[in-house]
Amino acid sequence: MTIAAEGLRRIAEVYAVEADIRGCSPGQRLSARQARTAPLVAAFGDWLQQQRLRVSAKSRLGEKLAYIHRHWDGLQTFLHDGRVEIDSNNVENLIRPIALNRKNALFAGHDEGGKAWGRIASLIETAKINGVEPFAYLKATLEAIAGGHPQNRIDDLLPWNFQPSS
Repeated sequence: MTIAAEGLRRIAEVYAVEADIRGCSPGQRLSARQARTAPLVAAFGDWLQQQRLRVSAKSRLGEKLAYIHRHWDGLQTFLHDGRVEIDSNNVENLIRPIALNRKNALFAGHDEGGKAWGRIASLIETAKINGVEPFAYLKATLEAIAGGHPQNRIDDLLPWNFQPSS
């Protein structure tokens, strides 16, 4: 088995434990991670060190192994806190539409137009993340601003504070 394939196999073992404990309380996750995952991670770390000795540091694989080594402590953060996810995939998936929409604003034709597009796109995507229908949110917010909503209470108009009228 190649080094990369073996590394992926070992990572899959860790993710299998995470799949088993998904939805559990932070305390239960921490307990399971300490009992089941920590030994896997320790063995993986030892194995990685052995592979680093076998592979040229200047090769692509050697560079990847060095990267893992440099970030090893941070990669283990999830083992010490049951509230921490093993990776940032959920957050990245959540913010991807916002980032893509802002990136699209680069093609608005004018700098100010692009900035305005980026702001509106961020509000729309933030409304969606907070379970708020974007059109209703924007309509109510613009009406509130036009109706003289106090500037010192602008936080009331943020998507996570939106209360649709019946």
